[in-house]
Amino acid sequence: QVRLVESGGGLVQAGGSLRLSCTASRSMGTMGWYRQTPGKVRELVATVTNGGVTNYADSVRARFTISRDNAKNTVYLQMNSLKPEDTAVYYCKARWIIEYWGQGTQITVSS
Repeated sequence: QVRLVESGGGLVQAGGSLRLSCTASRSMGTMGWYRQTPGKVRELVATVTNGGVTNYADSVRARFTISRDNAKNTVYLQMNSLKPEDTAVYYCKARWIIEYWGQGTQITVSS
């Protein structure tokens, strides 16, 4: 059983920065971040393959950076210039044969 442990959520003012971390209990393939607000479908934020190829949602491309440390089985999401519309629960997802999800961490951006 693979475990994903997330950290780094919280409350920040608009324009501020936060960094999320997600550590897996083993090496994984593609890892990424998704987010969800009440009543809406969970949406892609960013993904990174184990070779370092990244993919971003258009809404975050210029502000967020995804990276990973394969030696630590960890994926990061550096979020800059945060906006109130970034407020959501952020989930880590990682794939090894099947997909695994983290427990989610709340990000709240105040205006």
